[in-house]
Amino acid sequence: MEYIKKLWRFITPYKRYGYLNIFFNILYALFGTLAMVSLMPMINVLFGKAEKVYQKPIYEGVSGLKSYIENSLNYFITNTSQQYGEQTTLLYLIGLIISMFLLKNIFNYLALYYITFLRNGVLRDLRDAIYNKVLELPISYYSEKKKGDIIARISGDVNEVKNSMLAILELIVKEPLTILFAIIVMFSLSVKLTIFVFLFIPVSGLIISIIGKSLKKNSAKVQNEQGVFLSTLEETLGGLKVIKGFNAEKSFSDKFESSTKRFFNFSNTLLNRQNLASPTSEFLGIVTIAILLWYGGSMVLIDKTLTGGAFISYMALAYQILTPAKAISKASYKVKAGNAAADRVLEILHTDSPLKDKPDAIVKSNFEKEISIKNISFKYEDEYVLKNFTINIPKGKTVALVGQSGSGKSTIANLVTRFYDVTEGEIYIDGENIKNITKHSLRNLMGLVTQDSILFNDTIKNNLLLGEPNASDEELINALKVANAWEFVKDLPKGIHTNIGDAGGKLSGGQKQRLSIARAVLKNPPIMILDEATSALDTESEKYVQDALENMMKNRTSIVIAHRLSTIQNADTIIVMKNGRIIEQGKHQELIARNGTYKNLVEMQTIE
Repeated sequence: MEYIKKLWRFITPYKRYGYLNIFFNILYALFGTLAMVSLMPMINVLFGKAEKVYQKPIYEGVSGLKSYIENSLNYFITNTSQQYGEQTTLLYLIGLIISMFLLKNIFNYLALYYITFLRNGVLRDLRDAIYNKVLELPISYYSEKKKGDIIARISGDVNEVKNSMLAILELIVKEPLTILFAIIVMFSLSVKLTIFVFLFIPVSGLIISIIGKSLKKNSAKVQNEQGVFLSTLEETLGGLKVIKGFNAEKSFSDKFESSTKRFFNFSNTLLNRQNLASPTSEFLGIVTIAILLWYGGSMVLIDKTLTGGAFISYMALAYQILTPAKAISKASYKVKAGNAAADRVLEILHTDSPLKDKPDAIVKSNFEKEISIKNISFKYEDEYVLKNFTINIPKGKTVALVGQSGSGKSTIANLVTRFYDVTEGEIYIDGENIKNITKHSLRNLMGLVTQDSILFNDTIKNNLLLGEPNASDEELINALKVANAWEFVKDLPKGIHTNIGDAGGKLSGGQKQRLSIARAVLKNPPIMILDEATSALDTESEKYVQDALENMMKNRTSIVIAHRLSTIQNADTIIVMKNGRIIEQGKHQELIARNGTYKNLVEMQTIE
């Protein structure tokens, strides 16, 4: 129940539906009890045991309410029987019973009708909140978490929380009120018999609580394992070419089946314990009814302290308690499962992003002077990948970063765009620390083309519009031409409206990369960051795209991370990196003349 407080902000917008549900559940419980009580006068008429009352009773206050209601009903039966006969009286009483049951079920429907809006509203808002949190959290968060586990939380776990919402309202309103109203009437019929019944209720409750103790733990195991096999599925779909190419189908199949086997075992344990609740509570209820039959029957047949009609109505009320009691035991298990699911959902929602904007962060709308990277060091975990790195990039200049894999080149791009924060040192744009600038406005100044062409299962047009949502088709086509992509896009069946498939799977590697470049061109930012942007292109495409990139980078500040050194010979400054440090820097010809690491790298690529 504690997690309801934590999720209260999601419930608040829909609380009116909760209040309406509670209101109609109160009416449901009341008329459910009245429906059972209305059986008593009918039985008395059937067996000729109705008390004759010839004078209309007078209301004498709350203390005499029970006698007033009984006498009024008996007066109506007596009067109607004298005027129209007992068969007509019986017909009226049957109509009364039908009306009570009809109203009970109408109110039950209305209660469920309104709770639907609360449950589905909370479900929608929870999913929206988790999705937005997924977008907000830094990239470093996902290097530790499995994507499939995140998917399991936003789908299965949130759904479990939704189901437990109804269970909680049943647990605290609907079923307890049904039991309460029934017990009040049972006390009014026979205090002695009701006290006798209550001797057995603690025993039943103890047995049911013992069954449910480990449900939260088992439910958490099921939900965690669901995250594991969804992660395996997500990895399989993402790496299908590699799996097939290395004949690793058996290995991945075994891994997936191992997870589903654990899921099978955990689910069986959980569901079997849940399934035990209903038969256990029903059996305990029937034992109580059997004892009631013996004890109450003696009150009717021997002591004569209870009428037959009252006893049958009492038995109906006692049996009516069984249904909500079973529902409460089931609901308590749903709440425990929902509690485990809520813990997993709240873990994401309560995760703080270390890259949050400061409360007084400024919005920077233009770039005027320079990017200044001052003495920065950075580590992903324990080992530093950058050490005391310092460079200045004046506006309009192109700086190229080269070096072996793992030398820290791409890390620079991640830090300038603030996908990560520096461990030590500072990065400034126009003299302003990027930590003091909103992430949105910072990234708005930059165009990013990554080594991996990240495209989405949508049309070419919609993929490019990520860069500039309001761009016209003409601007979009111009961007494609600059990136040398229009030559193949115009020949596609639907042109820019062609769907490119999952991750752009319908296109070649070079075509995907050129679309990524076109997306950055369309954004038209003052700063370009090219992280090995030409690495996926064939030789011919590389030449065309390189020309396009050079045209695009004129009068624009660029950070180019390059593997192919032939693409950065015209850079204003080339920085050679090794083990996170700068070992050489200068123009292409200067570095060649030094006869150092850069020249060795150029010669190795020339030989290749």
